[in-house]
Amino acid sequence: MRYLEMRRHTMRIKPGQHLSQAGVTLARRVGETMGSFERVITSTIPRAYETALAMGFAVDEQLDELGMMDEGVDAEVSWDEGFASWGVALKRDGAAAAYSRKHGEFLRSVVASLSDGGAALVVSHGGILEAGAVGCLPDADHVTWGRYCSWCEGVRLAFEGGKFVSIEILRVE
Repeated sequence: MRYLEMRRHTMRIKPGQHLSQAGVTLARRVGETMGSFERVITSTIPRAYETALAMGFAVDEQLDELGMMDEGVDAEVSWDEGFASWGVALKRDGAAAAYSRKHGEFLRSVVASLSDGGAALVVSHGGILEAGAVGCLPDADHVTWGRYCSWCEGVRLAFEGGKFVSIEILRVE
């Protein structure tokens, strides 16, 4: 079994891109409850990178595509509509569905590259996280997954036999 954990970045000082002290404090607290990771990837947007560092993890790679959705996606799904909206969009087979599937394939490639028993951490953004989770498990009951992921929340996906087999929604109290 291999695992993929995806987390949304923590709070920032708006309109800037850098974390607030409250955001650093939250990320530290959440990071203390997480395991270890063979690979850590974030978007190139500072708040994602800084979140991984505040959680206590060195970043192996930063990718532009983890910080933005494809063109046309925003017209079909708002980032804060939650997992169920991404599931509905997937059935419509438009831009949001194509993005969700593409992101799911990328995430499969990340977890497939891990050693047996290994785990990867991906820190990105609201909407991107939910789209990826739905793309990883397209036939699941997305309604039961609940609302969108808030600061430092996310999902932990189990991967076995070349496919994702389960999901755990990670909420922060």
